[in-house]
Amino acid sequence: MHIDGFLIPVKTARKDEYVTAVKQIASLYLKHGATRCVETWGPGLEPGKRTSFPRAVEAAADETVVFSWMEFPDAATSAAAHEAVWAEPEMGEVMQSDLVDGKRMVFGGFEMLLDAK
Repeated sequence: MHIDGFLIPVKTARKDEYVTAVKQIASLYLKHGATRCVETWGPGLEPGKRTSFPRAVEAAADETVVFSWMEFPDAATSAAAHEAVWAEPEMGEVMQSDLVDGKRMVFGGFEMLLDAK
């Protein structure tokens, strides 16, 4: 299994708008091979002395950190899904908004090490 993980600073006042956008994005990724899309909202995360989720994305006082991930069968499916989703007209519409500052987003791909239940 392959996981794409994200840390994203989002204006707290725009939470509902963010949820609407990521529902649309998730449907595109599920259409193109993701098996699961998860978005979590981090109210009350405090900046650490050295590092923390808020520091990692340079979150402002009026922002909340989102921790999200998408699951794929493998890295090749993830790569193909990203390419296909970015080619979708709906994705262009969502990304034209100023909802997310992509320059402060942290993201990367990971191999599953443990999935204990």
